Amino acid sequence: MNRDRGSATVWAAVAATALCAVFAVILAMGQAVVARHRAGSAADLAALAAAGHALRGAEAACARAAEVAGAQGAQVVRCAVAGEIADVTARAAFGPYTPTVRSRAGPPDAPPVAVPVRGPTKARRAPPGP
Repeated sequence: MNRDRGSATVWAAVAATALCAVFAVILAMGQAVVARHRAGSAADLAALAAAGHALRGAEAACARAAEVAGAQGAQVVRCAVAGEIADVTARAAFGPYTPTVRSRAGPPDAPPVAVPVRGPTKARRAPPGP
């Protein structure tokens, strides 16, 4: 009857290892969610800042967007301004994750303007819409 001696210790070690693995997965998922929210917030605020400065030109608007994103711990990957509409893509790192989020901002009554989506640039101006 001594065959089972010490089996509770083995089961406890296996259970503790499984709990640690589950905790590590939950922690990684939490970091990914936080990184996504940081990038989204930075992109939203940068797009609002760029739209607010759109009348000063694309360069000034995108510079302001980069400044606001930097204050949020993110960087602007792409910025385009067409009329009063700003289209900003921002990236924020948190832990091993670096999500990239796109956001648009402009006045609610502005006519829709196509903003071309291209590779990473500092500032682009789309042709005037119809």
